[in-house]
Amino acid sequence: MTEISTSTTPSLWRRATAAYAKLLEFLLAACVGILVIPVTLQIISRYTALIPSYIWTEEMARFLFVWTIMIGAMVGVREAQHFEVDIWPNLSRRSEAAVRIAARLGVLAMAVVFVWAGLEFTRFAWNRTSELADLPLWLIHVAWPVAGVTWIVFAGEQIIDETRILLGAKQ
Repeated sequence: MTEISTSTTPSLWRRATAAYAKLLEFLLAACVGILVIPVTLQIISRYTALIPSYIWTEEMARFLFVWTIMIGAMVGVREAQHFEVDIWPNLSRRSEAAVRIAARLGVLAMAVVFVWAGLEFTRFAWNRTSELADLPLWLIHVAWPVAGVTWIVFAGEQIIDETRILLGAKQ
């Protein structure tokens, strides 16, 4: 993402969101790395008698997989790596900013749905536990509102940047 700022020093808000993005990147790598363990144990337990068939590995893999997807989506919004189709390839800088604002507004709309429905989803799971490992289900359900709030922050930041371009601010 291209940062546009009127000063040479990033604001406290920009530094905080950049630090949060770095934390998300670390958590994404950790989730993928840890996900390998239960999946490997599942595979080994299916084809050999060396390791007993572990029941908890299926749920742990599912929890980690959901969080991996959601954290990846958060990082993807921050880095504007979601799928884009260039319908108008030769636009001016301002026109391109207007199109990007429209796209970011779509992301914001989806983020609001994730927050609203995700809170309801989490509330539904608040006092429930998983069947096999007896893990609290809210730990997996809370990924939706967390992703939504994160998308609002990151897309909002991008809308501000694009609005500055649209209004003629210098880079």
